[in-house]
Amino acid sequence: MGFGSSVLLGARRYAAGVDLGVRGLTLVVLSQRVVGAGPVRLEWLASAPLAREALAGAEIVDRAAVVGALRSVFGELPRACAAASLRCAMALPASATLVATVPLARFAPSGPVDDSGIHAGLEPLVLAEAERVAGVERGELAVDWSVLPATPALDARQAREAQITIAATARQHLETRIECAAMAGITLCAMDDEAHAALRAMRYAAAYELPPHEPWVALWIGQEGVHGWHLVDDSVVRQMRFPALEHADLVEALRDLVDGEQPGCVQVSGELAMLRGVNFTLADIGDALSAPVLPFECAPLADIERSLDAHLLHDPACAVAFGLALRGVSE
Repeated sequence: MGFGSSVLLGARRYAAGVDLGVRGLTLVVLSQRVVGAGPVRLEWLASAPLAREALAGAEIVDRAAVVGALRSVFGELPRACAAASLRCAMALPASATLVATVPLARFAPSGPVDDSGIHAGLEPLVLAEAERVAGVERGELAVDWSVLPATPALDARQAREAQITIAATARQHLETRIECAAMAGITLCAMDDEAHAALRAMRYAAAYELPPHEPWVALWIGQEGVHGWHLVDDSVVRQMRFPALEHADLVEALRDLVDGEQPGCVQVSGELAMLRGVNFTLADIGDALSAPVLPFECAPLADIERSLDAHLLHDPACAVAFGLALRGVSE
């Protein structure tokens, strides 16, 4: 075995996820071996408070406060993390992010397809769709998109045609966060919607905690409401948001999400205290879906030999930062 290969065997890829919200700033750092399959390792957890007036919805009002919070959490990094080349991702509020999934056939029902499976000339059509759905000129939008290949399944309900997922946000939200990070000496490699970052974290936890092929429900509770996904074999079968005009209450929204099917369990993350605003509890979620409820925690995914913040290890709101870091080590 060559020298370079033996070095890579012990090398790790590091990534950081930063969740910026009214409750403060949360940092999660994960690592994974560069060579060979293996679970990610939780390297660090940290948080810093922010004054409520620092943010106004998706707008950063006090950039100096955000820069100071970023310097605070990154200044506490252990030596191994600080010395590593960190891929950093930051969350965008779900209320400021538009995510749409449309059939690929809508854009390219026929025509040439290149080796990667992406239709030639697809990007202008995607940008036009983002502009149409958002109601904002494309020059003011930051748009990301990806093609999801078709997934045939034995059960027709789980089969999926090729689709395009489009994520768009106001360019000013993106640029402000990039600038704040740069002022703190941090380079952002990616931005992600906080709800989908939380879903990525819950999927990762479910792979270790749930039996294979068991249907389950993922819920993320944010400032603007509840996002829900019904999953089977890691594929999203249905999704919902509440409040919504089509649902009279959260119980109805949850029952419509599962559509009469029995989930094995419910993973919940986010600001659980927000449930009090709709007079709801985790027990009520379990009763509505007739399934056990498991709040997301970093603790089961942490190395017991590492000294990490005990409160953050058990805080379901850390799912967003964890999901962002998970994206970094996977790419």
